[in-house]
Amino acid sequence: MSSISVANSKSLMLFSGRGYPDLAAEVADHLGITVTPEDAYEFANGEIFVRYKESARGSDAFVIQSCGEGINTWVMETLIMIDALKRASAKRISVVLPFYPYARQDKKHRGREPISARLIADLLKTAGAHRLMCVDLHTDQIQGFFDGPVDHLMAAPLLTDYILKQYGADHLTVVSPDSGRVRTAERWADRLGGTPLAFIHKTRDPLKPNQVVANRVVGEVGGRTCIVVDDMIDTGGTIASATRAVLEAGAKQVIVAATHGVLSDPAAERLSNCGLTEVVLTNTLPIPQNHRFPKLTVLSIAPILARAIHEVFEDGSVTSLFES
Repeated sequence: MSSISVANSKSLMLFSGRGYPDLAAEVADHLGITVTPEDAYEFANGEIFVRYKESARGSDAFVIQSCGEGINTWVMETLIMIDALKRASAKRISVVLPFYPYARQDKKHRGREPISARLIADLLKTAGAHRLMCVDLHTDQIQGFFDGPVDHLMAAPLLTDYILKQYGADHLTVVSPDSGRVRTAERWADRLGGTPLAFIHKTRDPLKPNQVVANRVVGEVGGRTCIVVDDMIDTGGTIASATRAVLEAGAKQVIVAATHGVLSDPAAERLSNCGLTEVVLTNTLPIPQNHRFPKLTVLSIAPILARAIHEVFEDGSVTSLFES
């Protein structure tokens, strides 16, 4: 015999960072598997150690990490997890980052600034990642930062289905909180049946992060239920200002919908007191109890992640999951 033949087979293995293990467990449930056990801890000086308790040789490995509070720790842990899998001879390593870290630093606004979103992509590639999967990137151009396949998943189907179920009988207007989100708002308007579109004209001081000034509302909002859409809510300043501006322009009520709930202080207080009716987020990031408030609704992104992972593993089409 001059050769050895092996039946073609693939093995999907799921690995979870410590940033949000509950989400990884939920994704595993939808896939019908379990998260691969591991040892992960810090040494006394803060160094991170990771070792998997099962062989990953030849596997199609998916690493899920949500980089929420303590973002730098989770970024470093992700890189170490990828390196461990590369040295364990995983066949393919796909990194699932529901929230892409440093996404807001995607370009230079002034001289001598970093493009940190590109740096993150370079680090992931250097560590050994073959593929990247994210949900609602801050800007589409981030896909080009990573030298490999990027699956850009969208939470809009999940969020719009909820909005239609809860408020579909109202006269809706989709509102972009600034001019940069207009394209996103247009996609939302299409998914909601061709609703009117409005946006907030605002100014932002590049020297003062998380501070904005809402100037005026452009579009039809009077007497309507307005859906303010964004990719993330951090301190809540942009959303609170947009909500007040829309209500002052005569809106009946304001519903806020966003994918990523960063919710840094004082977001919960701002969102509770700005006059909005409801905030709808997904669980791409963990939202601790002390950052939750009565008007908050959190939808699970796990089914979308699980379906996308399954399509990648089966060499199917991820795009087909989001085509109307």
